[in-house]
Amino acid sequence: VQLVESGGGLVQPGGSLRLSCAASGRTFSRSGMGWFRQAPGKEREFVAAISWSGRVTHYADSVKGRFTISRDNAKNAIYLQMNSLKPEDTAVYYCAASPAGSYSPSRYEYDYWGQGTQVTVSS
Repeated sequence: VQLVESGGGLVQPGGSLRLSCAASGRTFSRSGMGWFRQAPGKEREFVAAISWSGRVTHYADSVKGRFTISRDNAKNAIYLQMNSLKPEDTAVYYCAASPAGSYSPSRYEYDYWGQGTQVTVSS
């Protein structure tokens, strides 16, 4: 599975961004998928995850109610809609795939990673 993120950028506090992750590979539709982020000097942390069917989602407490993860298996893509952005959301955002179907918050459950897209929230 190859993953390519897009949609990052600079946004003011309170603004919105939508990240996309395009996937290639036959196992995508059965893969659990996740979004993680890493700020400078910090460890990579869980943001959101979604089951292969899209029926089950998980969110970090810090983004619950503001971010929404979704997927379109017909397009081999997942998305992260980010609303009410805060400066502390600034980070490089990565999408990750688990062909085993995991949608765990643990980054060790994911076998494939994208290159990341920068999100900067600043006035």
